[in-house]
Amino acid sequence: MSTRRASSRPTIRDVARLAEVSVGTASKALTDAGKLRPETRARVRAIAKQIGFRPNDLAHSLHRGQSQTVGVISTDAFGRFTMPIMEGLEACLSEQRISVIMCNATDDPEREARHVETLLGKRVDGIVVTARRADQRRPLVVDTPGLPVLYVFSRTEDNAAFCLVPDDEQGARLATEHLLGLGRRRLAHITGPERFEAVRLRRAGFAAAVQAAGLDPDAAPVLTGVWSEAWGRDALDQLFAASTPPDGIVCGNDQIARGVIDRLRERGVAVPGAVSVIGFDNWEIIAEATRPRLTTIDMNLTQLGHEAGRCLIELIGGAAMTGLRRMPCSLVVRESCGATRAN
Repeated sequence: MSTRRASSRPTIRDVARLAEVSVGTASKALTDAGKLRPETRARVRAIAKQIGFRPNDLAHSLHRGQSQTVGVISTDAFGRFTMPIMEGLEACLSEQRISVIMCNATDDPEREARHVETLLGKRVDGIVVTARRADQRRPLVVDTPGLPVLYVFSRTEDNAAFCLVPDDEQGARLATEHLLGLGRRRLAHITGPERFEAVRLRRAGFAAAVQAAGLDPDAAPVLTGVWSEAWGRDALDQLFAASTPPDGIVCGNDQIARGVIDRLRERGVAVPGAVSVIGFDNWEIIAEATRPRLTTIDMNLTQLGHEAGRCLIELIGGAAMTGLRRMPCSLVVRESCGATRAN
């Protein structure tokens, strides 16, 4: 019983034969290598396209010592922070024809180690480590000397590592300064758990802006709780139990801010007429659905990812980068703090 043999794919030998050149000349024409007459290079490429020949990317990668791929290891299973970072990273790397392999480690060291082994087996040119929060983590264990590893929205205690994170302190200071510029003077800060570095940095930014405005930081209460709308509602009740409730509130994230605004509405307190509210994260599904729409701080994660891609390309090229770089946040103004600016 005979079997039908599938037609073979065209090879570079086929291209060379049809173009009436050597295999070496055909290879140079297709890889922009060597010195060839323009008409020879054009003829080889035209024939390759005509017969459907595609160069062996893996073979070329091994020849030049690069695979044109990088790995991403993330612990952000939900993707809230990783996806915009990936968008910027891929946009930057694709300009250099570098592909991205995404791996989800879900805070599991064994799973992370398996992902590293897989990526090393694929000869990636570098690895990006990211997370659902920018807190410190243990260094990624990589047994390949010289392989670039970059941490974005993540950081490690390794002094030789290079880490890119949003500037949480600057973002909170920016939000607080905006409320002060609107004439708000009785300020409060409602935020998440104290164990998060972002909470501590945003608290510091809030206090610094209050003090720089000549106000008493001790008179600007800071309430720490959980990252939830329920905590925003409960914290608002605590603030309004005081004799002088705030007229401006900086929140540690957009969920807390939405809870705050919901409770203010239930109390019959006008937003932004009586109280201005600012969130943090610019999570648009929350910010745009809040009524009034939420003014918030954007960590510029897409730009952070793009910068990570740019830096990774430099690292792959042999550049030396170490330390921690904090990238600036920006303010997205919507209706929740639209009070008239003080004269």
